[in-house]
Parts: sequence; structure tokens; C-alpha cells
Amino acid sequence: MGMIRPEARAQLMRWREALAGGACVALGAWWLIGPGRLLVLPAVALMVAGAALIWVGVQRARFRSSGQGPGTIRVDEGQITYFGPLTGGVVALRELRVLALDRGQHPAHWRLTQNGQPDLLIPVNADGADALFDAFATLPGLRTQRMLQALQGTGGHIIVIWQRNGTRVPVLGVH
Repeated sequence: MGMIRPEARAQLMRWREALAGGACVALGAWWLIGPGRLLVLPAVALMVAGAALIWVGVQRARFRSSGQGPGTIRVDEGQITYFGPLTGGVVALRELRVLALDRGQHPAHWRLTQNGQPDLLIPVNADGADALFDAFATLPGLRTQRMLQALQGTGGHIIVIWQRNGTRVPVLGVH
């Protein structure tokens, strides 16, 4: 039996990069005030690296989900593969035209659109969804803050997060 409850362990794992960054900042501060001026440059470098790690860690923690949703996601060499219980598919990032978040489904789904193929719908809480953060970050011009705000928001509509230059997004009518 572990000393840490499973819920607490899950939260620690969710925020692991930010916690590691905090430890780096703390160690750098200790080096800075500790042995005089001997470790000033390494301490400052460690504190800057720790601050950057905190920034990235907070973004990743906001993106992460429980991973208890339906299906499994694999990202390999610029290709996203989703194996779902009822559907599935493959999208190459270089062929991706539109990335949207469909909040009208429960749970919310990522909607990946490419030319000549049906949209690939991926639940945001599918197993392996953490890998999508890095995959989506490679899209040119993607605004990460916009993606994270849409993910945390509410409502039952489709939010276009990113679209490739020259791609027209069809207007979705309400019936």
C-alpha cells in the first residue's frame, strides 16, 4: 500500500513539470543566497530554467485530462492515430486543415479536419491525450493560450482553435 493516496498522486503527476520547475527555482535561490558569490551564474541560470519549466508545466497541466475516456491516442512522427471503441482514424499533422474543439458532445471532442477525409473526433479525455499538446504545438501559428481557454470554457458549440492559411471554415448553422 502506497503512502500517497491515488488522487493526490494523480494531481502530483498532472503538475509534475511545474513542481520540478519550482524545485529548480528554490535550489537556485538557495545557491544564490548560500555560499556567497561562488554560484551566482549557475544559480541565476537554474532559476531562469526553473521559471521556464514552471510556465510550460502550468500549460501542460491545464491541458491534461484523466485519460479515463474512450479510446487510445498515439502520436508518432507527425501522425495522430485514434483507436476508439466505435470509431477511429489517422490524421497527418502536415495534412491537417482545421483544429477545433467540439463542446457539443460529452465529453468535449477534438475535431481534426483534413481534405478528402471525414473529420476525426477524439475525446479530450482519451488515453494518451497528453501527447496531443506537443503535436498541436507544432502547428504554425497556433495560439496555445487560446487552446487552453477553449478547453477550460463551457458551452455547447464548436470553437475553431487553428486553421491552416487559405483554409475556409464552413459556417455551421443552428437548426
